[in-house]
Amino acid sequence: MRLLIVEDEKRLAEVVAAGLTAEGYAVDVAGDGRTGLTRARTGVYDLVILDIMLPGLNGYQVCAKLREEGVDTPVLMLTAKDGEYDEAEGLDTGADDYLTKPFSYVVLQARIRALLRRRGSGVAPSVWQFGDLAIEPAGKRCRRGDTEVGLTAKEFAVLEYLAHRVGEIVSKSEILEHVWDFTYDGDVNIVEVYISNIRRKIDTPFGRSAITTMRGAGYRLAADGG
Repeated sequence: MRLLIVEDEKRLAEVVAAGLTAEGYAVDVAGDGRTGLTRARTGVYDLVILDIMLPGLNGYQVCAKLREEGVDTPVLMLTAKDGEYDEAEGLDTGADDYLTKPFSYVVLQARIRALLRRRGSGVAPSVWQFGDLAIEPAGKRCRRGDTEVGLTAKEFAVLEYLAHRVGEIVSKSEILEHVWDFTYDGDVNIVEVYISNIRRKIDTPFGRSAITTMRGAGYRLAADGG
């Protein structure tokens, strides 16, 4: 999942971004409202973490403009303020949730997971089950039958994105867009390396073939888990 943090407190943004990156999220950071709005408009993000007190445009303005333009990316608002009026104003502009500073990182994680589960038309299950392949988003765990499969954070992020798009052909550029952050400017073939690593862990030892390469098009995760 790809997240955008719009926060002018540099240290806070760096700490939160580092923690989320370590968990396998692709994270971009913007330090002011105008930059945040420009990036959020692209629609490539699965969630925007948006501070209210920002230079340029404040969080209320950014959120309102996104909703006016039809961008439905979930927005989690952060603020140092505390009060029913502030929360109501944030929600009225189209925010999906609200968190007051200072906040617990554990609570932030839980709010992010909850919003991502609600992303799209339905609620994602706590465990995706594709045949004997089980993927647990919240715990970042993967199993083949009763066997735990150890994946790195980035490997899990790639597999999780394919699970979101199960049965569909997903291009390398789409995977890069959602799993790697804005600053990545390396070789697009890095995706091949990660797909190969994932296959060696979830398929080869079990005689399965969950991930199919569609030559010239991308990759597809089998609905039956291969």
